Amino acid sequence: MVKLDSRSARIGYASATLCAVLVGSISTASKPVLVNTNPLMYGALVYLLAALSSVPLSYKVRGLQVRRGDWPLVLAITVSGSILAPSLFFTGLEKTTASDTAILSNSETIFTVLFALLFFKEKLRARGYLATLLVLTGVVIVTTNLQFSGFLFDIKKEGNVLIILSMALWALDNNISKIASQRIDISRLVQLKGLIGGATLLIFALILKIPIGITPIEIPNLLLVGLVGFGIALYLFLHSLSRIGTVRTMLIYSTGTVFGLLFAFMFLHEKPGWYQVAAIALMLTGIYLVTREGHAMEKIP
Repeated sequence: MVKLDSRSARIGYASATLCAVLVGSISTASKPVLVNTNPLMYGALVYLLAALSSVPLSYKVRGLQVRRGDWPLVLAITVSGSILAPSLFFTGLEKTTASDTAILSNSETIFTVLFALLFFKEKLRARGYLATLLVLTGVVIVTTNLQFSGFLFDIKKEGNVLIILSMALWALDNNISKIASQRIDISRLVQLKGLIGGATLLIFALILKIPIGITPIEIPNLLLVGLVGFGIALYLFLHSLSRIGTVRTMLIYSTGTVFGLLFAFMFLHEKPGWYQVAAIALMLTGIYLVTREGHAMEKIP
């Protein structure tokens, strides 16, 4: 059993909560831009901006500070989380609504928790499992509105399928990133992920002769998503992973759906149903339980 001191845990919980708020803005801020901009080019610009956002955070870090044995981790999370996942995500967002995207993004929590428990040797105590059950129940309700036949039909839509596939890739990235964040300076990790991923996507976009397509009025949205929604949010997310573990981080991170629905309602006039409101109450109860559980993360030998 690994004990975390209370101050470190509080920082971890606060980082995950703020990250959820920032990530909740992504689908709403990105949706209008994708009307005129190719998703591949948009993903490239977003991740290059994310790398730029880490520069002030890493000014004290000299050199790459990545050991030779850690490069496979960096490449794994870059390919899964900074190349494949954003390509699928922005392509899917282009084809579906911001509200649906915010809701389906909860599948990242499901995938991440399952990967952490099944493959990455994480374990919770009884209250933690109850919290997980409450949050995941809320995820199912907010995703389906308890209309499972309609959900199964709707999930066949190309945009929704791409969103869920991107969430599975980001879930893999989340679990590997926890390991990497304990070996590599977090600001440097954010910078490498954004730079390598963004540059790779940009090269593909240029090879395919995809125009930038960003209009002046859309630049604030692009800056918000790249610098804040991905850059700063990723920095906060990795801090949370390293301090409170993958499962706890993802349970708090899942509340990003609440903010995503709120932003979609405020700026895109997409109204959530009462099922979503009830599910959100369940999710917040689960978050409360997991923060009260204590700061011990149990590891399976």
